[in-house]
Amino acid sequence: VQLQASGGGLVQAGRSLRLSCAASGRTPSTYSMGWFRQAPGKEREFVAAISWSGVIIHYADSVKGRFTISRGNAKNMVYLQMNSLKPEDTAVYYCGIQWNGRLDDPSKYDYWGQGTQVTVSS
Repeated sequence: VQLQASGGGLVQAGRSLRLSCAASGRTPSTYSMGWFRQAPGKEREFVAAISWSGVIIHYADSVKGRFTISRGNAKNMVYLQMNSLKPEDTAVYYCGIQWNGRLDDPSKYDYWGQGTQVTVSS
């Protein structure tokens, strides 16, 4: 299984970015997808996750109302629309897939992408 994340970059505070992640290879028949982020010197933290059907969606409190997660029609894609970005959103963003366990628990994810850097300047 391979995950390819893209869409990161350098933006000013208050602007928007849209991250994309594509899963390929021998993926399970159904799986949830999630976004996590890791800032320098900090642990990887949950951002948002979505179930296979798209019915179950979770967000970290820090991004609620600003970020929106969605899946593509092909199901192997996940997007993270990030609006009203803040300097504290600066981190490497990782996408992952899992099929058993809490969506906000990074230890339950089975595969990860390589990460994409998001930098928000003040």
